[in-house]
Amino acid sequence: MEQMQEKIKAKKSLGQNFLRSKDIINDIVLAGGVTENDVVLEIGPGEGILTQTLLETGAKVVVVEKDDRLIEPLKEKFEKEISKKQLEIVHGDILETDLKVLENPYKIVANIPYYITGQIIRKFLESDKQPQSMTLLVQKEVADRIIARDKKESLLSLSVKIFGTPKFVRIVGKGAFTPQPSVDSAVIHIENISKNRLEKIAPELFFKIIHLGFAHKRKQLLANLTVEYSKENLILIFAELNLDLKIRAEDLELTTWIEICNKIKINEKSS
Repeated sequence: MEQMQEKIKAKKSLGQNFLRSKDIINDIVLAGGVTENDVVLEIGPGEGILTQTLLETGAKVVVVEKDDRLIEPLKEKFEKEISKKQLEIVHGDILETDLKVLENPYKIVANIPYYITGQIIRKFLESDKQPQSMTLLVQKEVADRIIARDKKESLLSLSVKIFGTPKFVRIVGKGAFTPQPSVDSAVIHIENISKNRLEKIAPELFFKIIHLGFAHKRKQLLANLTVEYSKENLILIFAELNLDLKIRAEDLELTTWIEICNKIKINEKSS
């Protein structure tokens, strides 16, 4: 392991910051609820420290690594686990990798490259092969937005919550990484992942409406939605839902957005 640390330096272009804290790694695996019966996908295993802890649970682990410099060292480090078929190493870009490498059901546990956080979350939450849960180490600012810790929703938080329930696990300081990132990080856990919340609404309609709602943050929700929908009908919908006409998009919870979508859908069908 020390040999890998000496030879391989983190690539800034791949958003690499190698996590070195064993305590934090243990907390991530614990938050993921990983057991020997699980199949786990790890994105960007790097030096394999998190991989090692995942394997120690007895779970089957599939890792996807883009950096070709890390493939052979990982194969050497985990030769025994690979031979037992407990570990599969896939060399490729996670955003382009065929999900057929995974068995269902599976969990995601990963320290992901921060610059593609949104793309990774969207890829798996919208997938036909959704994970059971996602336990991710992300930028703290992004974690705060996903959880809506300030009670203000965003496009990101609603795009996650329509598929699952996000929870804040813990803050991770800069010193836990080599090299140190410029920002603090946090562990989040997304559970109860499904597409059930979209059963009665076309996904296209939901995402269209929330994008309209947040199109101009300083504008009130009603003004944003009237770009596409009748103001008269919207006022009736707001009245039915007991919503203040001056309310802003960030102040509405997911359940209210779903109700708005349902009522707009009904209006569109009857018109």
